[in-house]
Amino acid sequence: MHAYRTHTCGELTQATIGQTVKLSGWVHRKRDHGQLLFIDVRDHYGITQLVLENDQPFFEMLNRVRLESVITVEGKVIGRTAETVNPELSTGEIEVRLTAAQVESEADPLPLQVNAERDLNENIRLRYRFLDLRRESLHKNIILRSQIITALRRKMTERGFNEFQTPILTASSPEGARDYLVPSRVHPGKFYALPQAPQQFKQLLMVAGFDRYFQIAPCFRDEDARADRSPGEFYQLDMEMSFVTQDDVFAAIEPVLYEVFSEFSTKEATKPPFVRIPYDEAMEKYGSDKPDLRNPLIISDLTEEYKENPRVFKVFNQIIDSGGVLKAIKAENIAQNPRSFFDKLEEWAISEGAKGLAYIKFELGIDELKEDIRKAFASLNSNDSVESRIELIATGKVAKLFSEEFIQAAVNKLGVKANDVIFFVCDQKEDAQSFAGKVRNKLGDQLNLIDPNVFKFCWIVDFPYFEWNKDERKIEFSHNPFSMPQGGLEALQAAKGNTEKLLAMRAYQYDIVCNGVELSSGAIRNHRPEIMYEAFGICGYPPSEVDERFGGMIRAFKLGAPPHGGLAPGVDRMVMLIADEPNIREVIAFPMNQQAQDLLMGAPATVTEKQLRELNIQLSPKALKMLEEERQKQDGQADEAA
Repeated sequence: MHAYRTHTCGELTQATIGQTVKLSGWVHRKRDHGQLLFIDVRDHYGITQLVLENDQPFFEMLNRVRLESVITVEGKVIGRTAETVNPELSTGEIEVRLTAAQVESEADPLPLQVNAERDLNENIRLRYRFLDLRRESLHKNIILRSQIITALRRKMTERGFNEFQTPILTASSPEGARDYLVPSRVHPGKFYALPQAPQQFKQLLMVAGFDRYFQIAPCFRDEDARADRSPGEFYQLDMEMSFVTQDDVFAAIEPVLYEVFSEFSTKEATKPPFVRIPYDEAMEKYGSDKPDLRNPLIISDLTEEYKENPRVFKVFNQIIDSGGVLKAIKAENIAQNPRSFFDKLEEWAISEGAKGLAYIKFELGIDELKEDIRKAFASLNSNDSVESRIELIATGKVAKLFSEEFIQAAVNKLGVKANDVIFFVCDQKEDAQSFAGKVRNKLGDQLNLIDPNVFKFCWIVDFPYFEWNKDERKIEFSHNPFSMPQGGLEALQAAKGNTEKLLAMRAYQYDIVCNGVELSSGAIRNHRPEIMYEAFGICGYPPSEVDERFGGMIRAFKLGAPPHGGLAPGVDRMVMLIADEPNIREVIAFPMNQQAQDLLMGAPATVTEKQLRELNIQLSPKALKMLEEERQKQDGQADEAA
């Protein structure tokens, strides 16, 4: 018999009753019934119930052993009585009556409970992540992640893509986030950078003639954490294709995403082809370039209607006259909601930095309703239809601040009915779009308008090629410096020197979005050196700097580059959505905390003076002061603990 196990803890069934088996695993639960001791033993595969009598020589040992200790046991499989069958376990119809046992590893008192799903302090969870990973929900998430990655690899290979690995130590490049720098020991004063993405390398693979590339690629960015972004590192399904248009890229990835989301979730996923929404339309209708299409609410623009009718709302007048816009969101059938609902919305708006949230309720006029009912009854014996003439009454704190003509224009444009409410946002265009998008999301959530049982995909296309940096007062790349501008070189030359025209330029850049989460950015690449020089020149990079920073790319493009494009959906975000987890750390085995610290391994950490000298690095006075303050704080905490 094997030294540790003949079966796993999720394997035994009625078919194994009568067999002598050996199991190894962690003590999950114990129940002392006096004459009998029941132990649930757990491994990667499941849980099996053990039972032993109090007269067995190893009874006291197992009765005393702590939870999460590792044990090896031997015994006979027996069937449970009907009333003790546990249908929630694959092994719920049997138990093992022990004949031998030994403790492989005794556990100390636990810093967190493994056998219960409950909210725990995140720092404790991350410090003892190996324990946290034993918990059922998190354990399942990590297995799900592995299965999804395996499926992605299989599906990409089936579609003719080849997997290649690209370098981890590379050169710094302006990808849009801060690099992690690695000092070179053999080249004093010079640094490698960890790749923010394999962008240049995958393009060079296309120039090298490999045609279709993919990789489950690690990426490194020195960014702040948020719910859908882990600081430090993340993984993406990186892909690139040669001799393709934007449509070809979409057609290649859409079936992969649809199949993976359908295979690993019971939710209904959007079938290809996915809807395409131009960037400008997305900002106008949804107030975001990553809209959640499960939310049926749409943002409307009432700027012209406000201008064309009598204007009596002084605050809005000032904003409109200074170039601002008026956005509106119609929410149906909520005017009868309690006052507290609207008060809480206003409080939320103020917490988001707004001065409040203007809204108008629409109710039926009582006299008009009576008249309409009378006519309806009068027409019961008539073949003539009755045209409704019910008048809507606008109510609410700000209703009197709008002219009747504007309110009627808003009603007509938005199709307002009785019991509807219009929410207003008035500000400069970008700020109005952004906040209206937040209002849309808040209403969708508060009104339970978002279907939790679907995955809705969409493409956001036609992104601006350039954007205006307000702080540095200059033009810079909006999305990706290696993207092809729509119109090519001629469009760049025609717009050069004209800020308005440059900001109006669009690129073959696109994002794929699912349920309001951006899964990926991508683009058809700029493969022509003359276009690259022109675009970088507009952003302030002279040809010499382009040659220095992107020498490999430029040399490659000068020696025959195919038209190519691709994208890179985030693996972590895909798994987060499929696992239905609100935080990305729940689908990563060893994540950092929100301060970009690895509490398990103690990173980032100080290094020795010898290591610093080898790397020709000297710490700044500020760094030395901060390290000394941290050391004193730790010494004080140690003294208190003692």
